[in-house]
Parts: sequence; C-alpha cells; structure tokens
Amino acid sequence: MEDYIGRLVVFGVLLWTALFISVRKMFPKKSFSFCNRVVSTIHASLGVILASLSVQNWSCPVCPMASSSSPFQMQTLAVTLAYMIYDLMCCFFGPGHFNIDNAVHHLVSIIGIGAGLSYQMCGSELVAALWVTEISSPFLHARELLKELGYKDTDLNLLADISFAAIFSIARMGVGPYITYITLSADNPLLIKIMGSGLQLVSAYWFYKIVMMVRYKLFKRNKASNKVK
Repeated sequence: MEDYIGRLVVFGVLLWTALFISVRKMFPKKSFSFCNRVVSTIHASLGVILASLSVQNWSCPVCPMASSSSPFQMQTLAVTLAYMIYDLMCCFFGPGHFNIDNAVHHLVSIIGIGAGLSYQMCGSELVAALWVTEISSPFLHARELLKELGYKDTDLNLLADISFAAIFSIARMGVGPYITYITLSADNPLLIKIMGSGLQLVSAYWFYKIVMMVRYKLFKRNKASNKVK
C-alpha cells in the first residue's frame, strides 16, 4: 500500500504540472498566477468531492477517530499531497512576489498529510480538515480570476469577496477549531497534533486578514457611493 501511495503522489505531481502546462497553452495571454489558479480551482473542487465521498459515517463525519485510514481516504489524501507539492513549487519558482503565508500553509499541509499517510491513520480527521480548508478555495481563486478577466471593483467581484469571506469564516473558524480539538483530544501521533494546531493558527491569521479586506472593500464602496450622491 505504501509503494502504491508513493507512486500515486509522484504521478499526481506530474499530472498537476501537466495540467498547468495545458492551461498555459490554452490561455497564452494570461498570467502565470491566472493559470495556476485555474488548476487550484480544479483541485479544490475535486478535493471537496473526494473528501465527501471518503466519509465513512455521515452521522459522525470525523469518525472513527485516531483509527486506520481507509484505502479511499489515503488515495484522496495522496491526490491533495501531490497538488500541495506542485503548488509549493509554484510558490518558490513562479514569477512574482513570494507569499510566505501561502508557503507556510503548504509546508504545514504537506507535513501533516505526509505524516498521516506514513502512519496510515487519522484518515477521518485529515479528510475532514481537507474538506474544511478547500470548501472556500474556489471563491478565493474566483476573486483573482475575475480581476484578471476585467471584473475588478464590480458587483460580481464583490460577491466573490463576500462569499469567500463568509464560507472561509464558517469553515475555518467555526468547524476548523472543532476538528482541531478532536484531533488533539484523540490518541493521534504528536506530529499530527502539531500540524493540526499549526494549520488552525494559519487559518486564524488569514481570518484576521480577510476581516480587514472585507472592511476595506465595504468602506471603499460606501465612499464611492457617497461621492456619486
């Protein structure tokens, strides 16, 4: 099983990279970031679907806790691990300003998922965390994609901003702390607990930045409306 998962991760990295190259060829005039966000949106949607399908008991989505991962859970996590490795390479080698926040998030995720795959346990907790972290990602990327498509400062872009902020806040600051709590409370390996706590701290930091972003956007919009009046 370990050899199979290892091959799946390597194949996944190559597949995500090939998808990015294909998107670049489809949109040659668009930026590196635009093409990467298209790939990221595909992963986020796929990750949420696979995480949902891998839930073993919907009456308790994070059950059984601190238990052996199912084969499907491990495959789901391998797909996301491959994407995280691909996207981390984009963070370091892609053109533009290096984003330390994103790099730290990716490193924490890679170590956490890698540890879960190595131990072959904590599958329920990890796919729940995957669902929570990716559910808001399509809206995150939509914000930036719309800007490059010429919809910056429009109602559509504002809707994407508000949708992202709302879904992120509910998922990361509502459900996220609960998943972190049960991960810390269960008999999970120490490394899993540390990475789970680290991911929640990163989410809290991003939540603060999102609140500031929404506040700025609404203030800017109200100011513009008052000028028109």
